[in-house]
Amino acid sequence: MSAESSPGFTPTGTIASAADRRRVVFATVVGTTVEWYDFFIYATAVGLVFGQLFFKDLGANSALVGFATVGVSFLFRPLGAFLAGHFGDKFGRKAVLMWTLILMGAATALIGVLPDANAIGVAAPILLVLLRILQGISAGGEWGGAVLMAVEHAPKAKRGIFGAAPQIGVPLGLLIASGVMAIMALVAPGDQFLSWGWRIPFLLSVVLIVVGYYVRRRVEESPVFTELAERKEAASMPIVQLFRKHLLLVIIAALVFAGNNAVGYMTTGGYIQGYATNPEGALKLDRGPVLWAVAGSAVTWLLSTLVAGWISDRIGRRTTYIIGWILQLVGVFTLFPLVNTGQIGLLFAALAILTIGLGFTYGPQAALYTELFPASIRFSGVSISYAIGAIVGGAFAPTIATAIVQATGSTQAVTWYLAGMTVIGLVATLLLRDRSGIPLGPDAEAEQAVSPIYGMSRA
Repeated sequence: MSAESSPGFTPTGTIASAADRRRVVFATVVGTTVEWYDFFIYATAVGLVFGQLFFKDLGANSALVGFATVGVSFLFRPLGAFLAGHFGDKFGRKAVLMWTLILMGAATALIGVLPDANAIGVAAPILLVLLRILQGISAGGEWGGAVLMAVEHAPKAKRGIFGAAPQIGVPLGLLIASGVMAIMALVAPGDQFLSWGWRIPFLLSVVLIVVGYYVRRRVEESPVFTELAERKEAASMPIVQLFRKHLLLVIIAALVFAGNNAVGYMTTGGYIQGYATNPEGALKLDRGPVLWAVAGSAVTWLLSTLVAGWISDRIGRRTTYIIGWILQLVGVFTLFPLVNTGQIGLLFAALAILTIGLGFTYGPQAALYTELFPASIRFSGVSISYAIGAIVGGAFAPTIATAIVQATGSTQAVTWYLAGMTVIGLVATLLLRDRSGIPLGPDAEAEQAVSPIYGMSRA
């Protein structure tokens, strides 16, 4: 038995101590939690206050434009993914992750001190959008590096659960963002929340970024990249190679994520929060209870993500995904019938059911993506597939949902839109072979280059 084939070894055949593995897992969880807290706090604020403070001159269209700014950041994720993928494949995963963390934290903190439209007029929404773009660039580069650090350090038999570690940073970020906003809604109710209460969660990012930076500094570079660097086998132009040899794979992988992301952004993009609390809408619920319901659903999302990662190590990524798509469809068709009752308990139930499917189509993603691409271009492949999937899926999902409700006066068409995106994700998954356990190190580059797409021998 070769070193790499032994379940206790890292992809490059080196033994990772339990302490080293715990440090990697902890660092990826903390780092991605901070990163996504910063990203989601913006989306939450859009649904609650930004329409009134920064886009109020647009009248009835203020909410629509506000949600559109959530989507704008997604358009710049590919830029972040291109930059991070290029430099991550050339210079390592760790350095890129440090810079994405700093960029996200700085942009978020600056939003917290940004004057509103009453103070500086049209400059306020312009500066807000520019800072949101910086968040998008950071998010585009963050995810790929975090999942590769986790999965490339993992023993072969535990890639799914290791890869779920950075994935739970998303529900944890949502949980903290929603919880902090809910606390501020209690501390600074009504006009105080609009005046200054919403700013505190953004300024809190400064503290979180210091913690995240400290933790990430102590993590060793990925063993796969270390061996590539020692062999001087890092790709000179990884992005060019990726698109020349693996374009179709990038598209299919992107569609897998798009199916999850469109549905997930009903909460992470702030849509449900805004829909349920809109004072001119049908429900007119209080901010605090809705935010606590979203925070509670983040817990179910976290747990289902971990379970799905663990299960994928036993039944494979593909099978776990298929189960997830079925569960996600159930969640989509129960979402609005329960939310539209106007009862907080049923709203929470709707989101909890939805997040079970979301977890099962998110938990295995890190391991799935890592096993799809060759080592020398893996950062580029993972990051760019993720960024494109985010644009196709979640970028404008809240905007589309808002426009549909405004045009039809009903949420029924939104349900069918989300169901359609789920089916797209399912079809994309069915096009891919399961590559659970494939060697990840540079020695297996030839095996990794064989296309995982059904009907193709090579990419």
